Amino acid sequence: MHMQSLAQIENWPVTTAAAAVVRADGTVAGTYGPTSHRFPLASVTKPIAAYAALVAYEEGAVELDEPAGPEGSTVRHLLAHTSGLAFDEHRVTAPAGTRRLYSNAGFEVLGDHIAKAADMPFAEYARQAVLEPLGMTATTLDGSPAKDGVSTVDDLVRFAAEVQAPRLLDPRTVVEAMSVVHPGLSGILPGYGHQKPNDWGLGFEIRDSKSPHWTGSSSSPRTFGHFGQSGTFLWIDPQASAACVALADRAFGQWAIDAWPPLTDAVLAELKQR
Repeated sequence: MHMQSLAQIENWPVTTAAAAVVRADGTVAGTYGPTSHRFPLASVTKPIAAYAALVAYEEGAVELDEPAGPEGSTVRHLLAHTSGLAFDEHRVTAPAGTRRLYSNAGFEVLGDHIAKAADMPFAEYARQAVLEPLGMTATTLDGSPAKDGVSTVDDLVRFAAEVQAPRLLDPRTVVEAMSVVHPGLSGILPGYGHQKPNDWGLGFEIRDSKSPHWTGSSSSPRTFGHFGQSGTFLWIDPQASAACVALADRAFGQWAIDAWPPLTDAVLAELKQR
């Protein structure tokens, strides 16, 4: 399946990269590279972990507004990076709900909270709740639910198709996940500096009018997803009725800041022409 826009990846300064575009109806519009190659996801782990948390919510194992994490914080705060926990330490730096403090620690607390509620390790819960039902057999979520996932483009295509046309969750839950939680909060978007506001849903970052940003200049404000410090991204643009996943083996840096937005704009332009 060929999409000319994805050929831009040939010029990326990376050893291995793979990508795919999947439409809202689940059809794959195009792929590039070894789509079955397993890449460390870094923070692209978070949307999958969040999806598992939302299954736990729908199953009644947890409530979104039950206490979790620091005092005053809930499951919803942890998912939306408003718990007040620091970036990589289990240390409180602000009262819950007052600032958008992007926090790996928050997702680790969330994983522990769900593991306790479900009476099984979080990685196993995620496997039963999300990975297995979607056929994501090459994906593991061992270690930190914030950043230790390993997956393939093929598996993330299955995940992106699910998010666009949910079967594991009530579609209304997904709408909530891609809507701003605690609107108006500013904060740092890692790699892109201070954003005002720094909008986030339940485990998914929301593009809105952020600038600079890792998506494209033609990406709709409703675009949501995540990127990872291992050189990975997944965005879903409801206006384009499509999602794009790209995985690479080079850590995020200036190369990605330069390469990702033009790729996204080219993908969106090509989808429009079809």
